[in-house]
Amino acid sequence: MGGHNKLSARAVATKTARGRYSDGAGLYLQVARSGTKSWVFRYQVAGAERNMGLGPVHALTLAEARERARTCRQQLLDGHDPIEARQAERAQRRVAAVRGMTFKTCAEEYLKAHRPGWSSTKHAGQWSSTLEALVYPVFGDLPVEAIDTAIVMKSLDAIWQKTPQTAQRVRGRIESILDWAAVRGFRAGDNPARWRGHLNKLLPAPSKVRAKAHHPALPYSELPAFLTALRGHDGIYARAVEFAVLTAARAGEAVGAQWSEIDLVGKIWTVPAARMKGKREHRVPLSAQAVEILSGMARTGDHVFPSDRVGRADSAMLAVVKHIRRDVTMHGFRSSFSDWAAETTAYPNHVVEMALAHAIGDKVEAAYRRGDLFEKRRRLMNEWARYCDRALASTTNVTVIGSARGAP
Repeated sequence: MGGHNKLSARAVATKTARGRYSDGAGLYLQVARSGTKSWVFRYQVAGAERNMGLGPVHALTLAEARERARTCRQQLLDGHDPIEARQAERAQRRVAAVRGMTFKTCAEEYLKAHRPGWSSTKHAGQWSSTLEALVYPVFGDLPVEAIDTAIVMKSLDAIWQKTPQTAQRVRGRIESILDWAAVRGFRAGDNPARWRGHLNKLLPAPSKVRAKAHHPALPYSELPAFLTALRGHDGIYARAVEFAVLTAARAGEAVGAQWSEIDLVGKIWTVPAARMKGKREHRVPLSAQAVEILSGMARTGDHVFPSDRVGRADSAMLAVVKHIRRDVTMHGFRSSFSDWAAETTAYPNHVVEMALAHAIGDKVEAAYRRGDLFEKRRRLMNEWARYCDRALASTTNVTVIGSARGAP
């Protein structure tokens, strides 16, 4: 490599012609056509020449460039390629910076990024609550790059047998967050929370852990008596419950109904896809009894059942139900409707399923049922409303807790 220290500080300052000027021992002053000056270390590895930029002259003095060149020569002496060593060092610094990204931090960033695209604030709340209760205590504070199969399994083992459906949702949420972290460069490798071809080899399918728990439902024979008691309750939420029962709608769909969705003349309620669980528009034929409820509501805003309980209207409806019958849920009324239709009417199952806004399970049948069978469903819902209006001679099966008037 020749002698050392061939350049002087003055020479470095005065060199202007394009070219490379050796300082010795592999260090060169490089002058570009534009006049820009920089330091370069030239060396050979396995017979191949390599050039490593050390930095610009305005940032490194001659003495500092010589020190960097000396470090490079030491690396070569130890059998290391200086360029590869620098790349490895930079990668380590990036990893060190990423280590500050915990799983919880990534989860919070994921929620922030996706919340605007979710149609329901309730959905975002469910994500947060399950992560806080079931995941963060196990590995929320660990670096996201450190999450492996054993750690994921630690969070799932405790809940997979007890609440398999919830556990599967939690697994899916962990998987989504880890995928997000990988795309952002915070971790690498396969996703340890993926199901197919991975965790399904370690855990039984949720559907096989135990029989699916059904929502407590009121026997349909007791429903007219229940509605008799319900009609003794004043208030918006009581009317929302009655409307939900008559239309076989989900609680959130009913209490979120807007006047713009209602056609009182045609007796049709059109629920937009954005408010449906299945994300498909659903037309609901309105019986005379359902229209009567709507006609009795004051038009004070966009919503048919205006609520002062933001995000808690569903629970307010349930409170009305529990005041009359503690062992029933709102969703259970849909089961009451389904049982009534199956046991007392001759309507085909797919008509009942469409009334409930369920997807038709059989692909062949679904292909032949592209319409929504609206007129058949109208007859079905009218019969259901007439059944609900029946006055039972005995209401001993309905226990009203406290005074009917003044209930929630």
